[in-house]
Amino acid sequence: MDQKRLRIRYLFDRARRLNPTQLFELAHQVKKVSKAPLPVIVGDMLWCSVRYEMGFRDYVVWDIRILNARERATWMTHPKAFRLNRTLNGPDSKIILGDKMRFLTDFADLTGREWIDAAAAGDDELRGFIDRHPRVIAKPAAGEGGAGIGIYETAEVSDVAAWRALLVERDQTLLEEVLTQHDDLNALYPDSVNTVRMITYRDPAGELHVIASVLRIGNGAVIDNFASGGMFTMLDDDGVALYPGVDKQSNIYQRHPATGTTITGLQVPFYPEVVAMIAEAAKRLPTVPYVGWDIAITPDGPALIEANHNSSVFQMKPSASGIRTGLLYRYRDAIGADVVDNKR
Repeated sequence: MDQKRLRIRYLFDRARRLNPTQLFELAHQVKKVSKAPLPVIVGDMLWCSVRYEMGFRDYVVWDIRILNARERATWMTHPKAFRLNRTLNGPDSKIILGDKMRFLTDFADLTGREWIDAAAAGDDELRGFIDRHPRVIAKPAAGEGGAGIGIYETAEVSDVAAWRALLVERDQTLLEEVLTQHDDLNALYPDSVNTVRMITYRDPAGELHVIASVLRIGNGAVIDNFASGGMFTMLDDDGVALYPGVDKQSNIYQRHPATGTTITGLQVPFYPEVVAMIAEAAKRLPTVPYVGWDIAITPDGPALIEANHNSSVFQMKPSASGIRTGLLYRYRDAIGADVVDNKR
């Protein structure tokens, strides 16, 4: 299916699934940066969804209401990213990267942690695993967006068989040891592993392009996902945080509310090693050139958490950065303007 048909189908599906209540809730969030009447905001959101191939939440998170037409045209959007995933990555991409246990097996030398399939392991094997690790993270084997993830204190597990049954019931059968993160990121927020999301494209010649690099930060939960209450900031090409943190509700944090640590200017440790690791990992995915990688930073260096064939889009809202243009140019430079802009 060509790109134009994909775009038309996506927009048709969006219209069919339109939730007026959600639309107006998002429009109310826009009032933080705009005094325009609500009907005007809603109309502008609908216009931008067609004119700029823009999701409604994109409109809110990136302060699109306060931008002029030229500035609006510079923003990468989730519908565009959805289309790039469908057109750049092979049909096997979801199978290769969506199965977390397969991923952990394929990239065992880069993940830096022990894991086990609780559903398949025997009682003695499972007991040995939890005896080695005082805390474990439990995940759905095929989950996305941080849904269904939990942390367990293994000292509280007395009956292994009963605990396994609980994990199966909760669809949390992938168990991993909890990584120890670098002290600099622990000082930022210690209750989750704060990860780097690196969005990359490996071109046909084999060159890796880092399109965007993000520091995702937990805030009140055991995971750092934006959809689960976390925040993010953009990193420069040296791994330094450029701006304050921003969460899903468009709150801006100069300092982390739990620790008081300043976010802007924070240096991600081992950043050159992160880039080198992803350059190596990308070579192993010849049919999946467009990837969003998640990387933890341990005291000994980077550890690969997972790779996403349908990476989200990260840009910093103008009200937090003071910059009124987005990162669409980086996608064009890496992938090609004709592909990104759906002109072929």
